[in-house]
Amino acid sequence: MRWIHAAGRGLLVVAVVMSGYVASGTHTGGARGGGRGPLTLATAGDLTGYLAPVLDGWNRTHPAEKVTLVELPDSADETHAQMTTDLRGGDRSRFDVLNIDVNWTSEFAAAGWIRPLPPDRFPLKTFLDPVVDTARYDGQLYAVPYVTNAGLLLYRKDILAKEGVPPPRTWAELERDAKTIAPKYGLDGYAGQFLPYEGLTVNAAEAVYSAGGTILGDEGTRVTVNSDAAREGIGFLARGVREGWIPRQALTYKEEESKQAFQDGRLLFLRNWPYAYVAASAKGSKVAGKIGAVPLPGPDGPGRSVLGGSDLAVNTHARHPDSAARLIAYLTGERVQRQVLTRGALPPVRASLYDDPELVRRFPYLPTLRAALRTAAPRPKSPRYDQVSLVVQAVVQDALTGRETPESAVRRLARELAAISRR
Repeated sequence: MRWIHAAGRGLLVVAVVMSGYVASGTHTGGARGGGRGPLTLATAGDLTGYLAPVLDGWNRTHPAEKVTLVELPDSADETHAQMTTDLRGGDRSRFDVLNIDVNWTSEFAAAGWIRPLPPDRFPLKTFLDPVVDTARYDGQLYAVPYVTNAGLLLYRKDILAKEGVPPPRTWAELERDAKTIAPKYGLDGYAGQFLPYEGLTVNAAEAVYSAGGTILGDEGTRVTVNSDAAREGIGFLARGVREGWIPRQALTYKEEESKQAFQDGRLLFLRNWPYAYVAASAKGSKVAGKIGAVPLPGPDGPGRSVLGGSDLAVNTHARHPDSAARLIAYLTGERVQRQVLTRGALPPVRASLYDDPELVRRFPYLPTLRAALRTAAPRPKSPRYDQVSLVVQAVVQDALTGRETPESAVRRLARELAAISRR
């Protein structure tokens, strides 16, 4: 979750307070105060500094409902730990609402830490279709989409132009170009985020999804990973490391390290979130003006990205429900959503912004990103997602380092995920 990684990563975690439950007839059990009043909004490190000015605008016009911003660490794991520790405090919680990584919704909802939200209170029809699914658990809306994200394949368009080849659409084309073109220019072929952390879960899930497979079904109660598609996806990544067109150095990469390698001109291809395109295009980058972006490749054509981003959820013990709802409406309104992109370099959830000619000129990857978002899928949903992710990371790392074959890794993954689902 770094730009709510990211994977963003796509990290921004914001705590906000939800509202309007009384007015809408929704239960408000656990609320500690009246309908309106001050709020606490907690966020993991806002790496671009865009959020404080956005909240200043709210505070100037809502003096009786001022928002206090609490920044948590910019590491997704540390932010998750601090949030869950706070939420376990019940009505002693200091956070009113949470802007959570999209994959924490199921966990937080199942634990009773966040409450169901009335869908008619929010302009969900103005959002990109796939993002709303990230905010649902067990058939109910438990959060409101705030930021979205999808992985893209960044590439050196100057080099591919010299070679007279288009950007790759399939794994075979990516592998061929990474093997044959990259060495001619002294570059490594391809990298993603392969250090064993949340980014590796994302990269592994994308490989499995792109091959047509899944990892879990039925909100984490059914294990579906033991498939030819999973073996093909994990095998593709393991083969890249074994054959060298994925450099072994990439096994130490998170978002920032992989972005820096591409930005420094050391990679031909990079899987990363859109923020990396913005950074690599900025003044001072060695590859500024030389990069392009396309959807992630798959076995037979464009692959499938994991859906990243963050959702705004309401603490079960939120203090001022009406102010909370009003703040969420403010943060998901078109004006702030535009600032999410222009100031924060984060993909907005409002569909109309992806067709805005001015924004497309400034962020030329937007049409590609929208195409990727249309087919993107959430990470495996589970109330024990943190355990699921740790298992995926450990098993896939063993496959990438050659300690285990892709075939045995998939069988082991199925066994360990089944053990988690039975707990």
